[in-house]
Amino acid sequence: MRKLSDQDIANMIGAPFAPDDNVTRKTVRAELKLSRRIPKPVQIPSHITLDLHMHTIEQAWGEIMEIAKSGAKSATIITGASGILKIKFQNWVRDSVLSPYIVSCVPLNNGSFSVKFRKIIS
Repeated sequence: MRKLSDQDIANMIGAPFAPDDNVTRKTVRAELKLSRRIPKPVQIPSHITLDLHMHTIEQAWGEIMEIAKSGAKSATIITGASGILKIKFQNWVRDSVLSPYIVSCVPLNNGSFSVKFRKIIS
């Protein structure tokens, strides 16, 4: 089988063949939407403050797990001095699926905790 030359291709399409044509390249990229397919890097904050006042147990659990899985290095979690969330949070840190994400959890005062998270390897 014979290999086609640039002149053969130009004769078939009826126009000069330019394999490095910038207009064609830009048109193809735009049609394929290549600029939208490459995800932009996500900035992960190193420290997050989470205030759990006025949260239900389910909302608090969801937000704490979201922070743990986000890749943040540390967080200040404010549970409030009294109430069920303070007790629940301490139980979650010790005995739940949250505990493998946590390196340390130190009380800052009567209602907030300083939490350091493990580095997540994806």
